[in-house]
Amino acid sequence: MEFRLLGTVSVDTRTGPLPLGPAKRRSLLAALLLSANTPVPVARLTDSLWGEEPPPRARGVIQGHVSRLRALLTGAEAQAYGVELVTLGDAYVLRVPETLLDYQRFEELLMLARQQRSAADTVRMLDDALSLWQGPALGGTFTEGPLQAAAHTLEESRLATVEELARAYADLGEHHRAASVLRAEAVAHPMRESLAAALILALYRAGRQSEALDWFHRTRRLLADELGIDPGHELADAYALILRGGPRPGAAPAGGTDAAGGTDAAGASRAGTGPAEGVGTAAPPGPRVPAAHNPSAAPHPTDLLPRAPRGFHGRNAELAALTRAAAGEAPVCLVTGPAGVGKTSLALQWAHHNPGAFPDGRLFADLRGFSETGEPALIDVLREFLLALGVAPRRVPESVSAAAALFRSLTDRRRLLVVLDNARDSATVRALLPGGTDCVTLVTSRNRLEGLIASDAARPVPLGILEPQDGTALLAGVLGEERILAEPVAARRLAELCGGLPLALRVTAARLAGRPQWTLAGLADELADERGRLTFLDVDDTGVSAALRLTVQQLPADAVRQLARLGHHPGGHFDPYTCAALAGTDPAAAAAALERLGSAHLVTETAPGRWVLHDLVRLYARGLDPASGAEALVDVLDHYIATALAAADTAEPGGEPCFVLPEGYRPAAVRDFADRAAAMHWLATERDDLARAAVAARGAGLHDRAWRIILLQWPQVVWRVRDSWAPLLELALDSARAKQDLYAESRVLNLLGWVLTEEGRTAEALTLLERSPGLAQQAGDRLGEATALINLAVVQAGQGELDRALEGCGRAVVLAREEEDRHTEMLALQHLARLQLSAHRPGDALGSARTALALGPEHEEAARRSLLLAVSGEARLALGEEDEGILLLDRAAEEAERAGYDEGAVRALEALLRVSARAEYRTRHALALRRLTDGG
Repeated sequence: MEFRLLGTVSVDTRTGPLPLGPAKRRSLLAALLLSANTPVPVARLTDSLWGEEPPPRARGVIQGHVSRLRALLTGAEAQAYGVELVTLGDAYVLRVPETLLDYQRFEELLMLARQQRSAADTVRMLDDALSLWQGPALGGTFTEGPLQAAAHTLEESRLATVEELARAYADLGEHHRAASVLRAEAVAHPMRESLAAALILALYRAGRQSEALDWFHRTRRLLADELGIDPGHELADAYALILRGGPRPGAAPAGGTDAAGGTDAAGASRAGTGPAEGVGTAAPPGPRVPAAHNPSAAPHPTDLLPRAPRGFHGRNAELAALTRAAAGEAPVCLVTGPAGVGKTSLALQWAHHNPGAFPDGRLFADLRGFSETGEPALIDVLREFLLALGVAPRRVPESVSAAAALFRSLTDRRRLLVVLDNARDSATVRALLPGGTDCVTLVTSRNRLEGLIASDAARPVPLGILEPQDGTALLAGVLGEERILAEPVAARRLAELCGGLPLALRVTAARLAGRPQWTLAGLADELADERGRLTFLDVDDTGVSAALRLTVQQLPADAVRQLARLGHHPGGHFDPYTCAALAGTDPAAAAAALERLGSAHLVTETAPGRWVLHDLVRLYARGLDPASGAEALVDVLDHYIATALAAADTAEPGGEPCFVLPEGYRPAAVRDFADRAAAMHWLATERDDLARAAVAARGAGLHDRAWRIILLQWPQVVWRVRDSWAPLLELALDSARAKQDLYAESRVLNLLGWVLTEEGRTAEALTLLERSPGLAQQAGDRLGEATALINLAVVQAGQGELDRALEGCGRAVVLAREEEDRHTEMLALQHLARLQLSAHRPGDALGSARTALALGPEHEEAARRSLLLAVSGEARLALGEEDEGILLLDRAAEEAERAGYDEGAVRALEALLRVSARAEYRTRHALALRRLTDGG
């Protein structure tokens, strides 16, 4: 006998599980088992079963369930195992040996695992412990109150055990296995930072750096969007380790990313036969059946459909969309998607679902629009259709136009389905459309066929990649459930590495089916290496590369060149300007090439003017022109430098250029930014891709580009200073030092030290900033020296060294004035005024602020003006001029609010609330604080 709580609550016996009955009875049993051998009062049982609103007869209901449980246990000879359910006054106690409780055995195995000296033994113990879990804890119960808390506690223990198992694998150097066990849990619990951090490190140590970085940024965005918080120390430290290129004990060859994209199998050679590509499950109801016909009637002999696809899984939403699209008058349904995504399989699955819906027949033609054998002649397709509809061979017209007219007239009063597979263009399809208003035409194509949408109101049904669960179901259909259940994590990983692409999954399954000695985990490790992934996804004359080649060979030369260069793009997203830089064209030509690639489903537009490339397509594209990789990387890095320079100049027009351009710099066309908001939006949107570009630059030894790309993001760093910038700036510092560039090192130290100060890491900031002025002086960078003195003064003031801070800030003012740089002088005066205020010198503070305000035009430096007005207001208050002080602080808050500078608004409004109780200030302060904590 065994009592299970780690999954659906159940009692297993030699003759099978006991029929526990309704959820309330399971909940009662769970409450008793969680307090096994301890009396549980009726009041606590009531709380567990109903929460705060129990029914009037709750006690009687509990008594009834207890009686039934007692009878079930007695019938299963529970007493022979030492199990007994007894009543003790106003409580019940379930007496049961702890060895019969799965959660007690789980805890015992955990304790034993922690006592092992060998990591291999620890892995075995933890595996045994986790194997006791059959699903979410306390399944099948009403998890109210105490039961909910208990289920949460058990789940936390399970997740902690998964993390322990991953650490044990890491101790063995098996980082791929560590990543495998962590990934499934990180997907299910995306905001558990410890899981994400452990997964990121496991991926990195397994040689899958790009995947690790992707996972960090995904988690960072989720934390910001859902909780409004930044990554904690665990996540930030993992990210920093990767960016620094820290140690990777037992690292495997680099590679592995979440894959996407793919290809169709080549079509068959004649109408009426064709491959079944892709995947799906049970189809939703078929199209409407006209009342004049019997839906259950046997299919008409006119049936050219190939057999239904085997191993079809998922695609319920798309099947339902096809059914809706087929419900109109003379509908043309258009299934589009990339090569290998399963368009033919979807069309055939839907077509076979309800033959009675088409009592006059079902026609099929493979138009071979993407085949090396070429397209069939239209007259041949029409002849086969006409013969199938009963036309005598001698009466089939010789010309396409006459044959098409006869086909339309014969189908005018019929109800039939016409499937046109692998169509290359709209014109071919138009010649084959039936004439009847009750006919349904189903077209599949790798191209979008927008002309068919415009001319014949075709209803598109886009087909994307498979979800991981459907991908593993496809693998199971070929390999058998047993092989998948033996390695469920590896199966899911294979589905992800195949990018959810059915063709890639089928090739993978074919490789495994022919090699029963191979493990799924072993093949997943092979696929994780990007360098050989496409080779593994080809078998005989079928595969991802072959299918992509058939798509690419239909493209014009400029689109092929654009695709080849995109394969070397280090980021995840690109726009026409980035593409122009990569291909050496202009943005208009690049945009046209992207539209052509998008029409062929080789790239995907995720937002207006913003595109992505699927991973498998990226690997194929990279192989089209491997020799251009180094040149393409330099081109895109220089493009990013030029665009970031334009963004920084627009966002902070009075700012001083932060460096000279790198040697050999050759920028392409750069976008114009209409205003500060547009520039800041670009910097925020491109942050992840700029980070990837910097990492790629460092990896290629282009350190002079790496630190520049990072440093140019300074307007966004200043605007969102607490947004985990330190790891990226530390990468810039490493690159500056690698080039032995004192100018660069000083500039990066300035910004990094300021970020660390704002993060409260003042000791680290002081160590860095103390070195920066001397480096700037050695480099002859007087403005850099001034900025370094300002940032150092801020830290010194925080450490109580006010006199040294005032002296340094005063020196910064002199340097900026001698260099005739108003921006830096304003900055120095602003901080000097704040320091003078702290030193109880409000008159001097007011004078410094006035001087600074006189340097900048009213329409520039909105954030700086707000800070200077706030200092002036506080100085007026300190001088006893309360009315003038309140007026200045109010102006400071208004300017900050208008500019979206929430930190400045909060600071000014806090000063106002110290001297005024106006409700308006309190409301504005609360709103600004909420915007700031919500990230904008």
